[in-house]
Amino acid sequence: MADAAHHQTDAAGGHAGDESSAGDERAGDERARDERDGISFSHLGEPLFDGSGASKRDLVNYLDAVAERLVPVLADRPLSVVRAHAGQEPFMQKNVPKYTPGWVATVRMWAEASKRDVSYALCNDRRTLLWFANQRAVEYHPALMRTEHPELATHLVLDLDPPGADAFAAAVEVAGLVRQALAEAGLDGAVKTSGAKGVHVFVPLAGASLGDAAAATRALAARAAALGPQIATTAFMKDQRDGKVFVDATRAAGATVIAAYSPRVRPGVPVSFPLSWSELGSVRPGELTVHTAIERLGNADPWVANMPAPQVLSPELVAEGNAIPAPRGQALQRGRKSGDQ
Repeated sequence: MADAAHHQTDAAGGHAGDESSAGDERAGDERARDERDGISFSHLGEPLFDGSGASKRDLVNYLDAVAERLVPVLADRPLSVVRAHAGQEPFMQKNVPKYTPGWVATVRMWAEASKRDVSYALCNDRRTLLWFANQRAVEYHPALMRTEHPELATHLVLDLDPPGADAFAAAVEVAGLVRQALAEAGLDGAVKTSGAKGVHVFVPLAGASLGDAAAATRALAARAAALGPQIATTAFMKDQRDGKVFVDATRAAGATVIAAYSPRVRPGVPVSFPLSWSELGSVRPGELTVHTAIERLGNADPWVANMPAPQVLSPELVAEGNAIPAPRGQALQRGRKSGDQ
């Protein structure tokens, strides 16, 4: 269950009244520091998770600092979160728990993966984000559609997954191939680190159905891999990639993607950080963490600044993608799993 909000005060007697008053004042100050937007926080000094190198307070402070940037990325999108506790395995939460406050907006939708209706949270304001932070929700995975038009994809996403944690430069090189493939298709995109080991390319869409977006994603992945077959592959199965960067076209339809500015459950708590295309090759993902990202951001919102206007997919690109089998479906039919992305 979530961290219960509580505060401990020094109630031990036996000393002069002045010392007791000073203790009460310190306790009051602590309560003031630990309450924001009506959310009372607890256990802020505890490690966020084993090996995190960060406390729960670090998470809360970071999310609060990026709230004006992160909430618009999450708003009105069914949200899944990954929660983490010290000494426990992180877990993904889709259904809102029974103790969720009534003021947290929710939406009930069919989840194809689990074959059932799920009551998802909608993180539409700072207060909701802070409530999630108090639940130790580290990662934020919104859907690629909004609740008002669940049949339309808002973005096309290509997830570039290098063969190892030390191969980020290869993912950057393949991002250049994706950018070339996009340009040849008359499209443009924005780029961010995944916060893990790879790169995400987002293309904002205008009026594209979930199916058309999925098809176009497959076509663009195949085109990018064809531009650099020595370094890029669309092979879904990890043992078939031969040490190449996987151009993942499965972030479509009902899939979710880690949000821009979201932390990750990784050592050091890195964040998924938006960059310009020219900056992409000059960073290492591990440098962009809950400790360092705010200073780099300053007052900027690069996800908004670098995102092109929504674009229309050509019928030719969609038709090309429809001729390519969905890789995830093939793999699941074979009863096998993909690698970590």
